[in-house]
Amino acid sequence: MRFTSETTSDGVSERLFTLDDIPGVLWTPLGATGSRPLVLLCHGSGDQHKKCPGIVGRARRYVTAYGFAVAAIDVPGYGDRPKIEEDERLRTDIKARMAAGEHVGLRFARYSAVLAERALPEWQATLDALRELDSVGADGPVGYWGLSMGAGIGLPFVAAESRITATVFGLVGHDTLAEAAARITVPVEFLLQWDDELVPRDSGLALFDAFASRHKTLHANPGSHAYVPAFELEDIERFFIRHLVEGGGSTYTAKLSRDKRSAQSDGL
Repeated sequence: MRFTSETTSDGVSERLFTLDDIPGVLWTPLGATGSRPLVLLCHGSGDQHKKCPGIVGRARRYVTAYGFAVAAIDVPGYGDRPKIEEDERLRTDIKARMAAGEHVGLRFARYSAVLAERALPEWQATLDALRELDSVGADGPVGYWGLSMGAGIGLPFVAAESRITATVFGLVGHDTLAEAAARITVPVEFLLQWDDELVPRDSGLALFDAFASRHKTLHANPGSHAYVPAFELEDIERFFIRHLVEGGGSTYTAKLSRDKRSAQSDGL
């Protein structure tokens, strides 16, 4: 992992890196040392990338409010990655069919599955490298967040990766992902849009049912694919606090518990 630039503001260090050909970004508290929770953020499709506004805003919030480390990478063909001709053709076809009023859920699921095959080893290599850093540490709990294409990529990754502690998925369906979901046993929060034009409701519900986790929660809201209510962001924060801090089992968690007991003994 080679860091290429660093900017700091409001107590947050933002460092761009490359790992082989993978461009990414790491956010940590300024001057951070020692193990802490790490959250991996995977962007969606369209024009999204590792530093799109939603990713950056979420990352900075987790760092400033909770002291987490947060990382994102560009999925193959997105952001600073070279465009892939076949992927561009598939994306153009999907957009054209959507404009014509066709249902494209299965095509989109298959496209995400192709990307997942490429992205899975990249996320694993990134996690390996991040946990060697003093500002992240090797024994902290790890969360994963990804919606839509980010979930299509994330399900196979989380199913294959024992170091993930808790995960947030959503806006994807049963097609091509049921086998991966059946191997996921960590806590899952799953977001579903009731009127999703890309993911049939029954398909999303079937995928939620396929998760093997005993601790899974379904959040269903009215609206189309892109219109997840803003209040869900707050609940996702509580989900990660619940599973990465309160139940994380790391030295970071132990320190927070000591700080909390100290504050209580001081009458705070």
